Amino acid sequence: MSLLIKNGRVITADADFTADIFVVDETIQAIGKNLGMQADREIDATGKLVFPGGIDPHVHLDMPFMGTFSSDNYETGTRAALFGGTTMVIDFILQKQGNSLQSALDEWRSRSDNNCVGDYSFHMAVTDFNDNTRTEIKKMIEQEGITSFKTFMAYKGALMIDDRQMIGLMEEVKQYGGLINVHATNGDMIDYLVAKHRAEKKLSPLYHYLSQPEITEAEASERFADMTYYTGCPGYIVHLTCEGALNAVRNATRRNQKVFVETCIQYLILDATLYEKDFEGAKWVMSPPLRQPKDQATLWAGINQGLVQVVATDHCPFKWEQKLMGKDDFSKIPNGHPAIENRMELLYSEGVHKGKISLNKYVEVACTNPAKIFGMFPRKGTLAPGSDADIVIFDPNESHALSVNSHHMNVDYSAYEGWPITGKVKTVILRGQVAIDNGKCLVEKGYGKFIKRNKVEGKI
Repeated sequence: MSLLIKNGRVITADADFTADIFVVDETIQAIGKNLGMQADREIDATGKLVFPGGIDPHVHLDMPFMGTFSSDNYETGTRAALFGGTTMVIDFILQKQGNSLQSALDEWRSRSDNNCVGDYSFHMAVTDFNDNTRTEIKKMIEQEGITSFKTFMAYKGALMIDDRQMIGLMEEVKQYGGLINVHATNGDMIDYLVAKHRAEKKLSPLYHYLSQPEITEAEASERFADMTYYTGCPGYIVHLTCEGALNAVRNATRRNQKVFVETCIQYLILDATLYEKDFEGAKWVMSPPLRQPKDQATLWAGINQGLVQVVATDHCPFKWEQKLMGKDDFSKIPNGHPAIENRMELLYSEGVHKGKISLNKYVEVACTNPAKIFGMFPRKGTLAPGSDADIVIFDPNESHALSVNSHHMNVDYSAYEGWPITGKVKTVILRGQVAIDNGKCLVEKGYGKFIKRNKVEGKI
């Protein structure tokens, strides 16, 4: 199967030019002006942007949490991602305490194998680091192609590990060429504040936010940076939300240290006033919570300063019926919100269209940096001969609004209902196959491929 995309404005992290792209089977064969190849199919991209498929390195599909499961499974979640221009996701396996990493991988594969529409990989979340777990790290990296390991400094009594385990894991992961992701908030302090508010009968969603003040994230981010500095292990802070936490990363640069930072689209455009909407605020209960306008300004600046390398989603949707589990107690509201389909359009509309970031920066943080950081570049994350033909054709001028009535995520509300957007994903190509076109998905579940990732270098 061959495909020729004609006359598109090709955008990568470091280039912007009008050209044709010739694809054979799953890979890009040539990029250039007025290519004369004959193809099985030709697409005219005149007036459109053409950029690499988005990579969302932070999603939770079919994830067990608080007695329920996130409402998007691997089929619905990766299909919705494709509709939004994201061709590759990295999900999180959660080790159960007392069990092996292999048993966790087997459990997650039982849900993901042959069910994904788009491409995917896994991070391994380590919740019980011990002598047995230690022996599994090398195999995960070298045989399974899982090169990133998630740790939680919060969710005390469930997912949280202590600093002793963290240091031990870092030393092992560094030895074999892996990277540590971290949920960096102070679990002990949050646990105290949750108990305090519950005892005072302060039970609305607002108290979810007030139980996780900025200092809980700033302190943990600095502690994590110190531990990665000591061990020399590459470190990546997921879903960083606030000025205090980013300042911890700024401080680390003063000793010539690099800490990778991801924020999420919601932290760039939503704020904590949403928690004042009585129980409707449960739609935006996530951890860390939404912050303040000053934090939004810091994050946009951080992107342009190169301190924030990735914009992801932390997509972890729950239907309204599931959110109602916490109607009488904020601590029982399942944490998470739906965004896997909205990220690329929101980031373009709010970032590029409004002049906050450049087109090249857009591709860098949504496509290229995730591929570089997590060991997939240049196979993924760019448009170049030899790269996978993961390509988005995007109309930069089309106006529309986000709505539960038009999204493809398996959730019965939109966190961005009625949000006006400039820019629309029109056609999505995944490994040479037209996957999304004219509002229809043209590939079946099982087309998505597990991507084994390379060892990481800790630099981009």
